[in-house]
Amino acid sequence: MLLWIIIVPAAWNIYLSFTNYRGIRPPEWAGLENWRNLVQDTTFWTSFRNSIWMIIAMVVVPILIGLVLSSLVFDVVQKKFGPKTASTLRAVYYFPQLLPIAVASLVMGWIFRPENGALNALLKVIGLGGLQHNWLGSPDTALIFLMLIMIWIQLGYPLVIFMSGLQRVDPELYEAASLDGANWWQRFIAITLPSIKPEIFVVALTCTIAALKVFGPVYMLTRGGPGTSTIVPSYYSYTEFFQAQQVGYGAAIATSLTVVIIVVAIIFTEVQQRAEKEDEE
Repeated sequence: MLLWIIIVPAAWNIYLSFTNYRGIRPPEWAGLENWRNLVQDTTFWTSFRNSIWMIIAMVVVPILIGLVLSSLVFDVVQKKFGPKTASTLRAVYYFPQLLPIAVASLVMGWIFRPENGALNALLKVIGLGGLQHNWLGSPDTALIFLMLIMIWIQLGYPLVIFMSGLQRVDPELYEAASLDGANWWQRFIAITLPSIKPEIFVVALTCTIAALKVFGPVYMLTRGGPGTSTIVPSYYSYTEFFQAQQVGYGAAIATSLTVVIIVVAIIFTEVQQRAEKEDEE
């Protein structure tokens, strides 16, 4: 299955990136033509710039918020209200991850719809109708609100992983720190962060790869628009494959994205191994 589902299609995709192919006639060898065009393609570079914003929305912000929330739920809520309340909160935060990405995107699309969306309707009801806006259809707000949607979808994943990592931590460490006068922030820095460092690396790597590959929400909500304000490499590759019928060029975009993901994975792995060696020493 690995051979026929992953390796063979990947090799075929790499070959197509060096051809002129519209999906009908046999591919014609074009050498580096697609790659030269790619380097000069402003839309291609815009898509990767938007991927950086997706990494902020799907990696940086969820990890930061997830670290704080998981520590609060584990160190504060669980002590005061019991494990059932903590488990309920964890399930609530994780719920958007359980929704199919198409369903989650449709729900958010209804909320931010310009004509009768929930957000614009709420603004009108509370007397702020002048603030109504086409949130996902305007270049000035489309990327921002797409990022907010991705934060909402992604937040539960790091929180659950971090809380599972905190299960390894001896509760007596927190109690001893509290007896020594450490507040929540001091316990968070001294105990929580060092204890779940492996989980942080795992979440950062998997979420970064997911951010680079993100496709569903862009397809469902913005189609890369307005203009190219929310286009990402995977969606750009899709449009070249199936709309422009420039299969060779789409394959070049997909291949470049694959190379970036492999490089990112190698860097993360090296950094994690070095950090583990430093901890052992």
